[in-house]
Amino acid sequence: MNKIKATDPSLKNSLPEDVYRVAVEKGTEMPFSGALLNNKRHGMYTCAVCGGPLFSSRAKFNSGTGWPSFDEPANRENVELRQDDSHGMRRTEVLCKNCGAHLGHVFYDGQTKTGRRYCINSVCLGFSPEPGLDERRDVEKDGR
Repeated sequence: MNKIKATDPSLKNSLPEDVYRVAVEKGTEMPFSGALLNNKRHGMYTCAVCGGPLFSSRAKFNSGTGWPSFDEPANRENVELRQDDSHGMRRTEVLCKNCGAHLGHVFYDGQTKTGRRYCINSVCLGFSPEPGLDERRDVEKDGR
């Protein structure tokens, strides 16, 4: 895991422009455009800025919203939740606790057993496959 912080000025030159715009400037990627939206492999979703572990593939589900969605973080200590009143809305922002990168928002809309939908920008995520498991999951079987 990198010791970098999302506020580090050097990130402007070291991160891809789309990652910087979303993770540092708190933007949002277009729905249904993210490379990891339809990823069905087993593994760990990590922070694109610092590499910290965030969400297990076992928590991923198809919310139909256009962004990767998870019902819980792999470890709640790795994410920070913060009230977000921007754009005339009241939401809960999800950040990487290690580096402070903006990841997306969590919604309490009851789509899962936890009642939470962590709606995360795909561009803010990396992915580390879990060795020894099938490359694809039966998404229809478990509803995720």
